[in-house]
Formats: sequence, structure tokens, C-alpha cells
Amino acid sequence: MMIRILPVLALLLASAATAQPVPERFDWPTATPEAAGFDPERLAEAVALARSEAVLEPTAMHQHLLDTYTPREPNYRVLGPTRDRVGDSGMILSGGRVVAQWGDIHRVDMTFSVVKSYLATLVALALQDGLIESLDDPVQRYVHTGEFDNEHNSKISWRHLLHQTSDWSGTLWEVHDWADRPVGDDPAQWPNREMHEPGSFFKYNDVRVNLLAYSLMQVFRQPLPVVLRTRIMDPIGASSTWRWHGYRNSWIELDGLRMQSVSGGGHFGGGLFISTADHARFGLLMLQRGVWGEQRLIEDDWFDAMRTPTPARPDYGYLWWLNTNREAIPGAPASAYWAAGFGGNFIYIDECNDLVVVLRWIPDQRQVIEAILDARTTINECQDAA
Repeated sequence: MMIRILPVLALLLASAATAQPVPERFDWPTATPEAAGFDPERLAEAVALARSEAVLEPTAMHQHLLDTYTPREPNYRVLGPTRDRVGDSGMILSGGRVVAQWGDIHRVDMTFSVVKSYLATLVALALQDGLIESLDDPVQRYVHTGEFDNEHNSKISWRHLLHQTSDWSGTLWEVHDWADRPVGDDPAQWPNREMHEPGSFFKYNDVRVNLLAYSLMQVFRQPLPVVLRTRIMDPIGASSTWRWHGYRNSWIELDGLRMQSVSGGGHFGGGLFISTADHARFGLLMLQRGVWGEQRLIEDDWFDAMRTPTPARPDYGYLWWLNTNREAIPGAPASAYWAAGFGGNFIYIDECNDLVVVLRWIPDQRQVIEAILDARTTINECQDAA
């Protein structure tokens, strides 16, 4: 019975998404809190809470990264550009309309690991285009530049990279896999870490996500920012101010052209520098399951697949964090999911409540999201679904 119902439900969601307003390139439709189903005073309190929780010091991001990671990570250095943080900002969308916003929503900031979720979207496009046949294919079938040639790495699939369960072993852009967030208290043992069968062990690791970005560039045969701009950001009306950076040493020659392999986070600098308003557009595209106006940009079935938890980490999907069993945000539905980055950068997606929330430099996402949900005057049936 469920197998027959789910496609119908997906079709209804897609139809509802198409019927929603989409913002013009330089404008957003707005709605009053009352019209969007919020209590105005309680929503204002939620926004005030978000602003009170913002962390804006230290402002010098290059030095902050050095101070944060040098004591723990051997030979740590900042390899990509950085940008200082200045002020907090945020947006709350309901029904595709702006219900509340604060701060400078057009300022371009570092976004750190939020970019991992953008990277996952490019995998979806590669599948749609037939450039990747199956996520369970070994990446070695597509990438022939040596990174997957040994016995251990040859077993790694695209799905393993998306789930951060690849346990890839090697060095990329002069950074060893084991040197990124090393495990244990004995530095002498870090290079000889325990090896795990691909798919069996979750490890949050930017080196391996950077490997996914590099592998995707080998598949698309063009820089990933070009793919993202032409296939996603331009169609959804994003500004021209965002930039996706790699490292000073991540330039390669591909098909006779010099290209930079971009980073999947800002751990070593670089990554996606983008405004809150452009994040909100991307979040709205996710909420609408790949539909923007009359266009379908991402296949509908991707949105269920990317939120299927990996057994090695039940609150993680394809480079998106999940609210599995409502453990991370008890006041939110289990179906909610989000992109998260260092320093308190979030894009929260909630199909149940027709809600997108973007937070910049606000680490306490749980408290803020629950306050926003508590401000609603109506509770949807799926809210309490486990």
C-alpha cells in the first residue's frame, strides 16, 4: 500500500511547490506573520532570541581558523581565502514568502560546511545527466587519476563519499586524510589509524569531501561553480555575488584548461561565500523538491534518497543533517533536515511546516528553530510524526 501512495504524495508535493510564488531576481514576496500562520509577538521574540544568540567574535576569520585548528591538527594551515564576519542575519520563509528577516541579508559571508549540501545537489545533477550511472558504482570507474587505485580506496562508491563513510586513505591538496580532525590522543598513532571497510564507519572529514568535489569535476569536465551557476543559481534568480573557492594549491589542468577544484567547506579556508538571501533561494528550491516556478531542476526522487539515513550515522544523509527520531531538534518534525556550517551557519528545511530558515553566525539552531515553531498558531498533523 505504501509503495503505491508515496509517488502520489510526491506528485502532490511537487504540484503544491509549483503553485507557490517564487521570488523575482531582485525581489521577494512577503507575508505578515498573521497571514503566514504565526503569532506576531511570539515570532518577534523568536527573532530577538536568534539575534541574542549570535556569536560575532572574533571577527578575523583567518586567525580564528588558525587558533581553532592549529593546536590539534598537525601542519594545519589556511589554504583558501577567508572573509571576516561582521554581523548576524537571518530569514524565515513560509509559503515561499518572507515572514521575517534581520541583519544584512545581502552581505556575502563564508558559509563553511553548508556548501557540502550544495555539493550533494551537483551529484544529483550528474545522475540526472547520466554522467554517473549509479551511486553504488565505485568512483574508480569514473576517476582515473590515481586517488582510488589501491585495494582499499578502489571499493569506495559515490554513496560512501556522500555519506562520509568512505574512509578514503591518502593525501589531497597536501593534506593527509588522518590530519583532518584526528582521532585519539596519541599523535604518533594518527598516521597509522585503524582502517574501516567503506560504508561501515562515519567520519566527518573535509579532505574526503574535497575528494568528492574533485571527482565530480572529473565527471562534469568543467569547474563546479560553473555547473552550480548555470543549472541551479541562475534559474532560481540568485545574485551574482556568490563565489565558490578552492585552495591556492588545488588548481589542475583538465582537457587543456586550467581549473580550480573547489573545497567542500571552509575548514582550510575557501568554500562557498554567499549571502543569506541566496541561501534562502537554495533552501526554497529544496523545500519545493527541485521545482522552481514551471521548471523542474532536480528530480523528485532525489529528495527522499538524500534523506535516507546512513546506518553508520542515523542523523546523516547525503551531506545533509537529519532530525531522525526528532533527536537533534525535538520540537521539529522528524522529516526536517538542514545544512550546517562552522560558526552557526544553517539552512533549515521543513516540508511539514512549509518553512525555510536561514541563520548566520547563530550556533544554537535548536533553540531558535523551536522558538519559531512555537510561534505558529496552527500545528500540522505531521509535526509530531516520529
